[in-house]
Amino acid sequence: MELTVHTATPYQIVIQRGCLSQIGPRAVQLFGSGKRTVVVGDSNTIPLYGQTIVNSLQDSGILASTYAFPAGEGSKHLSTVEGILSEFVDRGLTRTDFIVALGGGVTGDMAGFAAASYLRGVPFIQVPTSLLAQIDSSVGGKTGVDLPQGKNLVGAFWQPSLVLIDPDTLSTLPDHFFADGMGEAIKYGCIRDRALFERLERENARDFLEELIRECVDCKRVIVEHDEREKGERMLLNFGHTLGHALEKVYGYQKLSHGEAVGIGMVLMTQASEKAGITQPGTSQRIANLLSRYHLPVSDPAPLSDLAKAACSDKKSAGASIRLILLSSIGESLIHTVPHDHLLDFLTGGTRL
Repeated sequence: MELTVHTATPYQIVIQRGCLSQIGPRAVQLFGSGKRTVVVGDSNTIPLYGQTIVNSLQDSGILASTYAFPAGEGSKHLSTVEGILSEFVDRGLTRTDFIVALGGGVTGDMAGFAAASYLRGVPFIQVPTSLLAQIDSSVGGKTGVDLPQGKNLVGAFWQPSLVLIDPDTLSTLPDHFFADGMGEAIKYGCIRDRALFERLERENARDFLEELIRECVDCKRVIVEHDEREKGERMLLNFGHTLGHALEKVYGYQKLSHGEAVGIGMVLMTQASEKAGITQPGTSQRIANLLSRYHLPVSDPAPLSDLAKAACSDKKSAGASIRLILLSSIGESLIHTVPHDHLLDFLTGGTRL
């Protein structure tokens, strides 16, 4: 199946088993033959899929090579991007060439940022291989890297030219990483799709995996089309992320994966908004129950004061305030702005909205 994202420069999202081997012909359709590319991935994805991608590209007349960085969030910093950019120079890439991002969210964010930065912008293709990347981060054009002070504080909006989603790549994904992606899938049910949330309560996501990917991607597609640069509606996609990013920062990006942190963030934020009378009572427990069903944590011992402090340095802050994404009920979300000095009161049940 294919979806079109109607941003300033429209692009296709292809969801199809085996589509990795189609990247060569599709790249020629987009850019023409005789181009150069570097397939950027990590130390896990390049050995698994790099040769399949390179063979398809070279069979279509494109000169392709691979570049791998050490897998993990710990690589998501500017020095890694510098290495990627140096590889582009060494391979002789020009503005008429393109980049391929092969991997999970870390790869897509960094390779996309490198593509946005190199020669002030070259095209790139997203080939997400993790559930989290397939249902969320590969679509929408957000790219970037972390700084010691916080997550994704340096980056650019740079839409891909094509997104190729091959569900077969999930067969090599360890259970831990599948669960990680389910944190974002549950988020979509929370903010926009009550029917999806309820289906995840009734059924096993692995039994309708392609439908799950399509529904999450389509939800994000619609939101991105309405708000490409995150000026309003697109902020809803950050549900759970304010405290999720804070947890990741508090633990130095070591203890919790992104999906785990976001899941805990969704529960904590919804518990607070229930106490404030904004959210239907019992909503946080439903979210916690669903997260537990997919083997995700629902709480953490980190002090709320530490999380509030870390959250106030997040990029979602606006001056002396922070934009919180809250639920009125499952499937219905809203944006609420809170002064920094009221955030801890809100999280601990003192409200002061």
